[in-house]
Amino acid sequence: MLHQLSIQNFATVDSLDIEFQPGMSVITGETGAGKSIMLGALGLALGDRADKGVVRGGAKRADISATFDTAQIASARQWLAEMELDDGESDLCILRRVIGNDGRSRGFINGAPATMANLKSLGEMLVDIHSQHEHQSLLQRATQQRLLDDFCVDSKLLERLRSTWKQWQQNHQDLEQLRQQAEEYSAQSQLLSYQLDELTELALEEDEVEALEAEFKVLHHAEETLEAVRHAASLCAEDDEHNASSLLHQALTRLKDLPDNEKLQGIIKLMEGAQIQLGEALTDLRSFHDSFAADPARLEAINERLSALHAIARKHKVQAGQLPALAASLSTELDRYQHGEDELDRLQANEQLLTEQYLTLARELSEQRLAGASELTSKVNEQLNQLGMPHATLEVKLTTSEGERPSPNGLESTEFLVCTNPGQPPQPLLKIASGGELSRISLAIQVITAQTSQTPSLVFDEVDVGIGGGVAKVVGRLLRQLGESTQILVVTHQAQVAGQGQQHFFVSKHSDGASTLTRIEKLQGESVVREVARMLGGDEVSEESLAHAEQMVAAP
Repeated sequence: MLHQLSIQNFATVDSLDIEFQPGMSVITGETGAGKSIMLGALGLALGDRADKGVVRGGAKRADISATFDTAQIASARQWLAEMELDDGESDLCILRRVIGNDGRSRGFINGAPATMANLKSLGEMLVDIHSQHEHQSLLQRATQQRLLDDFCVDSKLLERLRSTWKQWQQNHQDLEQLRQQAEEYSAQSQLLSYQLDELTELALEEDEVEALEAEFKVLHHAEETLEAVRHAASLCAEDDEHNASSLLHQALTRLKDLPDNEKLQGIIKLMEGAQIQLGEALTDLRSFHDSFAADPARLEAINERLSALHAIARKHKVQAGQLPALAASLSTELDRYQHGEDELDRLQANEQLLTEQYLTLARELSEQRLAGASELTSKVNEQLNQLGMPHATLEVKLTTSEGERPSPNGLESTEFLVCTNPGQPPQPLLKIASGGELSRISLAIQVITAQTSQTPSLVFDEVDVGIGGGVAKVVGRLLRQLGESTQILVVTHQAQVAGQGQQHFFVSKHSDGASTLTRIEKLQGESVVREVARMLGGDEVSEESLAHAEQMVAAP
């Protein structure tokens, strides 16, 4: 519900802070006093368009804040949480609008910058304004659909239908995407299969390329290797007095013939070790020479194998050593493409199942809507008769969607049609010419749907225009009845309506010749009676009008 409205430098208001309570609040005042200023300010806080003309003369900006208690508004709390705009500490929510005298405006939700679209989205969950002007959600078919569903549809059934629709929608999107890719997948699958066959025929082993390249280098330099081994062996052999082994032997003999010297003994031991290692190396060289096979045929085979591997690697624009990884990647991708048909079959079967589940729920929903539309029509038409519109009739039209493609709202859409004069065809609410008629029709609908509607605050701006005292009394009684379950704000010229209010605000305008100010004060007790009497008899308040007003206020 609306908890507080603060207005600074807006139109003829310099500063106002108004606190509201549950129930029915009425706003009265003389013609031209500015009763609609409060509603205009509220509309701006809810995201209405603004221009620099709304800023009070001489001020830099207009500043409007509307504070709401969202404790009983689950949809608003969920929206705030999803948008990360809740303060997490209380159920109060503040919508703020600042309009500069240059025409620029900014919006805020709980202190965070917000777009006008966000203000509107949240505002529609908090307040519904019924007036002869544009801000009226009842004219929207989405609101009409919601009111009918709130009135007659099992909420759990609607929740199950929308959950099933979400599953169907996701499955359908996946199915359509896979169908679009099917032709591309077929061609790609053939290419992958050919490429993988090429690699499979090579029977490539892990690290084979590196091993072959190492072996190729050895065989390619076979003669050079053997010649170097023979030469090294000859330099180390003992059959030549100038070879390494002989020279090392001679050096050791000379050193051992010297007198004992402790320092030389360590050197001699090192040279003896070197002599042993040299002998072992010579043995290994001879063994390598005898076992090394310079195989030209093997060299040619390796060369051909490497040429083939490098050729296909260039074809795929990878290094030859990366071919095993490439083969594994192609195999995985091919497997995914080849299983696409299985996935397509699965998605098609799932779509059929979800569609059947959806249709079962949607048909049950349609039955509830059909029965509810008839009941709502009957009850609203009864209220219209009490509101002085005996010839007006409401028709709740359910239009079945073409085909059976699932939608989040079921198989039909809802539209409220009204006929205000006998013999005329029913027309959408949007085409009702008279603002007063539209306000009373809105009131009749809201009275019937109030027990089930999710909108916690309703504003009626001059719903009593053009009606007589008897009907005005009915309007007042209905608005008070509506206030028992919903917060109601009413701007009225009718004493019969004002007398029903549980709170009464009086709007007045004052001028000192240089400037004009609008004031709003909360009336209580005798002040309420005097204001209702003024509305009955004009500025001259008589004993008779006071007595009549007292009766109206005392026995609402």
